[in-house]
Amino acid sequence: MANSKKAGIHPAVTTLDNTFLMFESNQEVLKVEGLTKTYQSGNRPLTVLADVSFSIHGGDTCAIVGPSGSGKTTLLGLCAGLDTPSSGSVTLCGHPFGSLSEDERAEARNEHVGFVFQSFRLIPTLTAIENVMVPAELRGRYDVRDEAAALLADVGLGDRLDHFPSQLSGGEQQRVALARAFINRPDILFADEPTGNLDSETGEHVVELLFRLNKEAGTTLVLVTHDLDLASMTDRTIRLHGGHVVSDTGSSTASEAAPSLEASSDASAGMVDASVEAATETASEA
Repeated sequence: MANSKKAGIHPAVTTLDNTFLMFESNQEVLKVEGLTKTYQSGNRPLTVLADVSFSIHGGDTCAIVGPSGSGKTTLLGLCAGLDTPSSGSVTLCGHPFGSLSEDERAEARNEHVGFVFQSFRLIPTLTAIENVMVPAELRGRYDVRDEAAALLADVGLGDRLDHFPSQLSGGEQQRVALARAFINRPDILFADEPTGNLDSETGEHVVELLFRLNKEAGTTLVLVTHDLDLASMTDRTIRLHGGHVVSDTGSSTASEAAPSLEASSDASAGMVDASVEAATETASEA
């Protein structure tokens, strides 16, 4: 597949059939329509997301916030094609995920998406620099060691290139995951709590890197976070509660938080979060 590097905030995107598209800042990079996800919990269905719709344009930055169990991580995985919805659709960089095979979704992800998992997802038998190089090698780019080393230096790990994940702290593993997400200069980067395991100084540096990628490469950022200061730095904030969008600063028609939704008990949300955790873990391995 042809490479699809960007200039400024107008990313050039290659489709699966090698057709070139240009995403201007007013064009949709991600479109979510009527997205619903239901799991089976015992003998009854458990709806984690209900009729979620929004679109995000090229070069935008967006934070998804909400209490534990509100469906944030599930939504992020669906948007990236790591899981399939019960109903509704996701179109990312021109690819309608619902009409693609699993292999085609994986190809589209590798071509367009960077993803930072909350649980890192590093390959334990590879060193830090080898983990960072993996997405590039999957695209046939094998001469990226210097680039990977520079990215690790950018996240403060220039002296840890040859360390295995088991030799790194949680915060260091998170930084390796961030460098890995940057290696292909993705069109859209999804990050699940990107600063959640970092000290304040490193967290500030990582935030600077995320927004620099957005500014210099035109990468669209979609962040799940509990950090309201980080959320306030984005162009747009989507708030979830009980699987519903209850507010969206980027939509004039978004529903405001309905009393019945806000009154949902935290205990119920916690049960949803626990039930979805295992399912999401499995789906994210795809």
